[in-house]
Amino acid sequence: MLFGMTPFTFVHVLLSLIAIVAGIAVAVGLLTQRRLERWTLVFLVTTAATCATGFLFPFVRFLPSHAVGILTSLIVIVAIYARYSRHMRGVWRAVYVVAAIAAFFFNSFVLVAQAFLKIPSLHELAPTQAEPPFAIAQGLLFAVFLFAGVLAVRRFRPAARE
Repeated sequence: MLFGMTPFTFVHVLLSLIAIVAGIAVAVGLLTQRRLERWTLVFLVTTAATCATGFLFPFVRFLPSHAVGILTSLIVIVAIYARYSRHMRGVWRAVYVVAAIAAFFFNSFVLVAQAFLKIPSLHELAPTQAEPPFAIAQGLLFAVFLFAGVLAVRRFRPAARE
């Protein structure tokens, strides 16, 4: 066991963390009008892989994490289509930006949820994740991503490939 996790869980968490780091780079690129091709590829691939591996954990009933995984998978498919098939032309530019920011948001949403489950001091504040500290954290996260998303849609005008 690595860090108290099974090897499979470790790989899933590692993919998630790579996706979040790459998501930061992609979001900065969107806000600064830079395509960042490699970071984008890493972000989309690791986000898709995180979703895929998430569905391989054993379960007995449908959970909110499954809903988030399905939604994120669909969003990543849209982002990939807008970016690579439609080349971000016309309305597909905004579709790509919204999808990329949304996928990054859901990765971050799950990170916050996991932090409240696994970090003792946070868990004490919101043991069922129905308490105000959890709602406040997720609300602030949503507000930051909404603000960044609006700015990115307004600013991102992709230049030729870097």
